[in-house]
Amino acid sequence: MESIGTGLAGLETDGHRADIYLTRPEKRNAMTIELMRDAIAAFERVDADEEIRAIALLGEGPVFCAGMDLEMMRDRAEPDVDIEWEQFPKLLETIESVRQPVVAGIKRAAPAGAFELTLPCDLRVLGSDAAYGVIEVKLGTFPHGGGTQRLARLVGLSKAKEIVLTGEFIPPEEALNCGLVHEICEPEAVDERARALADELCSNAPLGIERAKRLLNVAFDVPLEQGLALEDSLARELDDTRDYREGIEARIERRDPKFERR
Repeated sequence: MESIGTGLAGLETDGHRADIYLTRPEKRNAMTIELMRDAIAAFERVDADEEIRAIALLGEGPVFCAGMDLEMMRDRAEPDVDIEWEQFPKLLETIESVRQPVVAGIKRAAPAGAFELTLPCDLRVLGSDAAYGVIEVKLGTFPHGGGTQRLARLVGLSKAKEIVLTGEFIPPEEALNCGLVHEICEPEAVDERARALADELCSNAPLGIERAKRLLNVAFDVPLEQGLALEDSLARELDDTRDYREGIEARIERRDPKFERR
């Protein structure tokens, strides 16, 4: 694994897949400003790599992420301490905006800020014993890293209110049933399954995946007519591509397509 920045994020590649790790296992990968900066740098590096078609976001060690570093959060409340809090929304926006789909592997724990870290990911694999939820109302605040906005878009307003206002962890089966996560597996298999799901995405046409992600991300933010026009415009960009012709020919010939992102 290659260390990124100060060493609190790591990067590995395997074929067309990139694995980005939070690498602070001695603190259960609790997020500091330095970790956020390193993770942003890792995502930006991968976004610029045209060979990478999907990303798995993982935590080094037995836990995905324990949330925000509590000492940092205590210091944040001090009036004379300046913490670069803008790094957290920047990290979430970076995850959301990278070209490639991102699969989060959520094992053991992802409370509060760690829960919000998973929301801009495109797919989420959850361990069957994971403590997963926004608990900020039990800590004197509320989830303000996207927990009220992205969550409502994922599961609907009524369910989001239940999750946010009760501050309780979400049982894995309930998270699956409401569409918050896409798969549940045994805790020891989370990382492997997240990688495998990312590999499945890598087999699809990258130019199509990238445009589909872009369109889906704005589906609730633009009027239907505008969304449909953008959909048509992006589809026309692919009409003369080598990969579109390859996909059609492969289906006619009943073979697996070989996409080249061109």
